[in-house]
Amino acid sequence: MLYMFLLYWDEENPPAEPAVAIEEHFAFAREARSRGAYVCSEALGGASNATTVRVRDGQTMVTDGPFAETKEAMGGFYLLDCQDLDEALEYAAKMPDAKYAGVEVRPVMDVPGWEYTTIQGERRAM
Repeated sequence: MLYMFLLYWDEENPPAEPAVAIEEHFAFAREARSRGAYVCSEALGGASNATTVRVRDGQTMVTDGPFAETKEAMGGFYLLDCQDLDEALEYAAKMPDAKYAGVEVRPVMDVPGWEYTTIQGERRAM
């Protein structure tokens, strides 16, 4: 089952040693790949670079900034193929962001007929 791991951090209080945190992410991704769970991951630009789009009554509204005011901003994500929620939570606890801020874990919706491609190039149904 696919799980999305949303990485949150306080932009005003980043990790003391960013290079160490990045190396920890590299190590985490290597482990997830070796276990066949890694699908993809990316770091995101800060909240000051965000733009929110809403369509109401046929009108498109564009505003600067994130969707909601919050102290922590989403800084990145991982998408992993896990056996179950217990395995997903095990992975979340190993992510560097769990030490600095928070990792939100959500199952990806199962949409019949929607396939994804693993990092190994395999095509799988959800």
